[in-house]
This record gives sequence, structure tokens and C-alpha cells, in this order.
Amino acid sequence: MSTNANQNAPSAPLLDRSDVRVKHETGVSGAIRAFADRVRSGDLGSLPVVVGLGLIWTVFASLNPIFLSANNLVNLLFDASTVGVISLGIVCILMVGEIDLSVGSISGFASALVGMLWVNEGWPVALAIVAALAAGGVIGALYALLFNQLGMPSFVSTLAGLLAVLGMQLYLLGATGSINLPYGSAVVNFGQLLVMPDPVSYVLAAIPGFVLFASGYRTVVRRRAASLSAQSLGGLIFRAVVITLVLELIVFYLNQDRGIPWMFGLFVGLAVAMSYALTRTKWGRSMTAVGGNREAARRAGINVRMIYASAFMLCSMLAALGGVLSAARLASASQQAGTGDVNLNAIAAAVIGGTSLFGGRGSAYSALLGIIVIQSIANGLTLLDLSSSLRYMITGAVLAVAVIVDSLARRSRVSHGRA
Repeated sequence: MSTNANQNAPSAPLLDRSDVRVKHETGVSGAIRAFADRVRSGDLGSLPVVVGLGLIWTVFASLNPIFLSANNLVNLLFDASTVGVISLGIVCILMVGEIDLSVGSISGFASALVGMLWVNEGWPVALAIVAALAAGGVIGALYALLFNQLGMPSFVSTLAGLLAVLGMQLYLLGATGSINLPYGSAVVNFGQLLVMPDPVSYVLAAIPGFVLFASGYRTVVRRRAASLSAQSLGGLIFRAVVITLVLELIVFYLNQDRGIPWMFGLFVGLAVAMSYALTRTKWGRSMTAVGGNREAARRAGINVRMIYASAFMLCSMLAALGGVLSAARLASASQQAGTGDVNLNAIAAAVIGGTSLFGGRGSAYSALLGIIVIQSIANGLTLLDLSSSLRYMITGAVLAVAVIVDSLARRSRVSHGRA
């Protein structure tokens, strides 16, 4: 005779949705606790670079008050924009766990190509710039071909490219070694003089806080409708207000001098566009997946080769754009363009800003924060009339610290199950 073992067993109490208590962060204190939990688990975000930047500015301001003057900070933003755009491309290639050592040479080649086509050949400047960007894309496509089809490591292919592209740059410049761009032209004015009107800068400074609140509010509504935990509206409003006030105060201070350079505005606009692409599009999620685990991404149906090709091409095209901006800033294309520390500064800016060398973690804003750190060091030491040897040593030390912090944070994320 068979018996039902569960027939007389007490039934488990049914869960009623009204009994489910959805935990929400309570105001500002809840947001602070959540932030502290993320830091303890190794999700540091931009915290290390923000703290480091604060220390750097404090030291240089105490040694030379001119450092924090509005005029000097405006110059700093002009100078940071050129290498910053190149660093955005480095963020892309690091996201998939690869590297491009030729971005400096590509930027110098692009500046020489613009000078040759525009000044020597008489092309319209816009067409010359498009040609330079296209040349950068072709170089990136070649790197992708060598990587995807032949399995050549990116370190080797881009190192070879560094030498080859540098040779093409010297060939274009010829015996003179430099090409002067026309003073007073729109391109040179953009790189040296043009700043935003005050009302435009104030409006643009208010946009990030508004976007943060709008997107955050939409997320809160959706999560609460699904009975999931969500941050409080109080904490969301607090963050939006703080960001808006900080940005508006910065703009107000810089407007006491010349104001916000349009070239820096272009750099920030590119960073915002790339951040959206990396975080809100299928392509961006695929970039993160490929950088985190290539084989798992392939098994999930991601076109891994296409992702690598897009990363290499975008990196090279942004390097070319950075070279065009550098030529506009200096009003010339020369043999020195793209050489020296351009390569190292572009890579260091991405890493110092928080992009992981291990792939799969990074942000477009890493380039923005990282290049401001590097340019602050260079600018501060110049004001103190100290040798460039100190700049290299300090930048190297900051880069080493950034990599150490990244490694320790990675271990912490692994131990907390958040890798």
C-alpha cells in the first residue's frame, strides 16, 4: 500500500506580496552606506583618482598660488584636450584587454597629413581632416587584420606600426621637418583661442545633474514597480544637486578669466558619447564581455572579431583626431608631433583614471580624469621651474600606484564575488 509522505505534512506558508518588504536606501545616509559597501568590496570607481587629484592640487597650490588661478586652469584644459582625446582611444583598446603603442605616431602622422594636404596641396581643411581620420581608421583596420587573422599580439603589431607610421610622418614633412598652419584660420583659433560664451557654459554645466536625476528617477520607478530594491529619491536628488553645484562653481570660476575652451568641450562631448556607447549599447556590453572573458563572449554569440576590429579602428581614429587638435594647438605639424611622452601619457591617463589593464573594466571618464592628473603634474612642475626629469618620475610613480590599486581592488572584488 502506497502512502503519500506529504499528505499529512504541514503546508509551507504561502508568501504574500504584501509580506515582502522592499528595502530602499534611506536618504543621504543610505546612499553613503551603499557607497561604503561598494568601496569595501573593491568597487572603487573614480575615488582613487579624485583623491589623488585633490592631493596634487593641494600641494601645487601651496607651493605656488598661481597654479589654481583661473588663467592657469584654462591653459591646463587647452593642453589636456589633445592627449585626452588620444587617451579615449586607449580606453577602448584596454577594455578588450589589448594595447596600442602607436597612438603617438598616428597622431603625429595625422597632423603631418593635414598640414601637407591643407597647406601644401590646397585641399579644403575639412576634407584634409576627414582624410586624416580615414587614414587612422585604415591603420586600425590593419592592426585588427593582423590580430584576428594571423594572431599577431597587439603589442608586437602596434610596436611595428609605431616605427612604420613615424617613418610616414617624416616622409610627409620632407626636408623642412615642419609645416606651419595659417594663423587666424578657424582651426588654429579653435585650438588656441575659442572659448564658450558664459551662458552656454552655464547651461552645459547644468546638463549632467539633470541627466543623472532623470535617468536615476526612471530606474527607481522601474525597480520599485518590480518590487526590487532601489535608491531613495532623496539620495538621488542630493547627488544631482551636488554635481550641478560643483560644475556650476567651476564654470563660474573659470569664466572670471577666458572661460571654458571649446576644444575641451569637444573632448568632454566625446567622452560622454563614448560613455553612453560603452554602458547603454549592445556594442558596449559586448566590449566589456570580450575584455572579461573572450571565450565566454564567443560562446554567448558575440562576434568577437568584429569587437576587436572596432576597438582597434576607434583607437586609431581618436589618435588621429588628437593629432589634428595638437596641430591646431601648436599651429604647426612637425617632426616632434606625437613623439616624446605622448604615447606614455595617453596610456597612463587611461590607467590612472581607472581603466583596468586586465580588460573588461573601464570608463570613458577615465581618460578625462587621468589626463587632468597628468597635465596637473606637468603644469605644476613647470610653474615651479623644475626639470622635466621630476615630471617623468612623479608620473611614473602615480602610474605604478594606480596599477597597484587596480590589482588590489581586483583581488577584493574576487574575494567578495564581484569580479
